[in-house]
Amino acid sequence: MNRIVLPGGTIGVLGSGQLGRMMALAARRMGYRVHTFSPAVDSPTGQVSDRVVTAGYDDLDAIRAFATAVDVVTFEFENVSAAAAAAAADLAPVRPSGAALHITQQRAREKAFLADHGIPVAPFARVETLDELAVALGVVGLPAIVKTAAFGYDGKGQHRIHEIEQADAVWKLLGPQEAIVEGLVDFACEISVVAARGLDGATVTYPAIENQHEHHILDLSIAPARVPEEIAAEAARIACRVMDELQYVGVLCVEFFVTRDRRLLVNEIAPRPHNSGHLTIEACATSQFEQQVRAVCGLPLGDTRMARPAAMVNLLGDLWTDGEPAWETALALPGVALHLYGKTDPRPGRKMGHLTVVGDSVDDVMARARAARAAL
Repeated sequence: MNRIVLPGGTIGVLGSGQLGRMMALAARRMGYRVHTFSPAVDSPTGQVSDRVVTAGYDDLDAIRAFATAVDVVTFEFENVSAAAAAAAADLAPVRPSGAALHITQQRAREKAFLADHGIPVAPFARVETLDELAVALGVVGLPAIVKTAAFGYDGKGQHRIHEIEQADAVWKLLGPQEAIVEGLVDFACEISVVAARGLDGATVTYPAIENQHEHHILDLSIAPARVPEEIAAEAARIACRVMDELQYVGVLCVEFFVTRDRRLLVNEIAPRPHNSGHLTIEACATSQFEQQVRAVCGLPLGDTRMARPAAMVNLLGDLWTDGEPAWETALALPGVALHLYGKTDPRPGRKMGHLTVVGDSVDDVMARARAARAAL
């Protein structure tokens, strides 16, 4: 269905976290109504939506009822079943498609898709038993990373193996489920490209973003990335190719390793707006969230040019350990933008919000973003 949904229409969001919240805010500014569906109560997306449906993603009757009341359905996160996507698609356009979601929500399928299309990835192997794990470690080499094939993010379900003797213990930690083994990459930096593809097949990319992680969780993003121009251009080209091969509609992020010999290896695909792209709200003419609305509704894609360098730092629940952070101290610093997600339980490692700073140079915004968070 290539139906265009004009402002005034209703967007249905499967999922209710901070990505849906920021997309809903962009959609409402543009004149759309937003309905959200998830098992969660008082969720970040639900707090800013016109209607909230609280039910499980396995409740296909509730999914169908939800889809009858909206003009288009999209995803706020990728852990929605193919069955739920198919149920919604019976009654409303689903963008991106359930087929694209099916590939990108599971690491083994995603890696196989990339390799089959000649897109560079680290050496990998799919495993389902301890014996297969031992064989894969011999093929891929050590050290290696073992990851659950499904339901992994922010380092969850990932274990590093330096010696073959660790295989048994790691397999017991993973439990009886499909996994992939990846060769450890000696990389110089990690970058991401946030991109979008419209109903008509048009594509746009944002400037490459450089990412730094702490304990497997994104800590700092800066843009434009401090990589050679040809690396950034090649990363954008690969992102567009991924979208074309998936026949994707919506915003997507491709995460890359940049090796020390200046090669690009795709690490992961996120079939949605991405944490690293939050800085586009302040830095770009069209944020990644407005872009998602434009793409899934069939509107022309927006301008992705970056007016000034920008940096973003995540705010994790750890900041609340000694009480409420000192917001007034951080906001007294020039150029600091605060985004909180409406979450009431600040657990360690949980993403509660972020700060963004724009300025005249990458070094300047990076230093000021860190200083603003330290002031909390």
